Amino acid sequence: MKIKVAYIEEPPFYWTGDDQRPTGADIEVAEVVLRAIGVTDIEYHLTSFGEFLPGVQEGRWDMNVPIFVTAERAQQVAFSVPIWTIGDGFVVRSGNPKQLTSYEAVAARSDARIGLIPEQIQFAAAKAAGVRDSQIVVLKEQPEGIAAFMAGTIDAFPGTALGCRSIAGANPALEAVDVEMGPSSDAPVGGFSFAKGNHALLDAVNKQLRQYLGTADHRARVAKYGFTPSEIDGVIGRGQ
Repeated sequence: MKIKVAYIEEPPFYWTGDDQRPTGADIEVAEVVLRAIGVTDIEYHLTSFGEFLPGVQEGRWDMNVPIFVTAERAQQVAFSVPIWTIGDGFVVRSGNPKQLTSYEAVAARSDARIGLIPEQIQFAAAKAAGVRDSQIVVLKEQPEGIAAFMAGTIDAFPGTALGCRSIAGANPALEAVDVEMGPSSDAPVGGFSFAKGNHALLDAVNKQLRQYLGTADHRARVAKYGFTPSEIDGVIGRGQ
């Protein structure tokens, strides 16, 4: 059985390694789960974030690597059971000179510029917090955020807290901060996504995920990429 899987360049979840093969925490989980359900050939497709949902809907590939689950996205595709729960973080300049620890903090400073990818949930979060269009530098993908820092055009770049830690760890001039959340806010969850009609693959993946998530092998694999226990424990048992 052959399965086509789409991914983008977003360490430590998924990216193209030095050997030009896909790698990352979610790639490893996908490999384990798909092999366990009898897939013998996994064909990866590098794409853009904006093409994830249209691509799987149109049948250009069978499955997307995990992205945040939202009600709007769930109207377009079918999500697997959640595989992680992660809050937002900011990449900022070392020392965080403008003290940007929340979207509201960005909105409160007219001199703060934030890099945002329109299709990602952080764009909506920033707008909801009052960040103005004049403060937003629109980006197409994560690597553009790093380039924008180097060019001095942005002061913050949001993403998952884990992803921000990964970016900052590879760039000494940058720092990662966790975004402050309201007391009633829950960290969003991420899951694989499929075309609405692809019930057989979705059901098979879900069955295997329920058996695999939280096992010693799963925890060891994702810990290598910086996942903390809370980012896994928060989804164990969800979607059962």
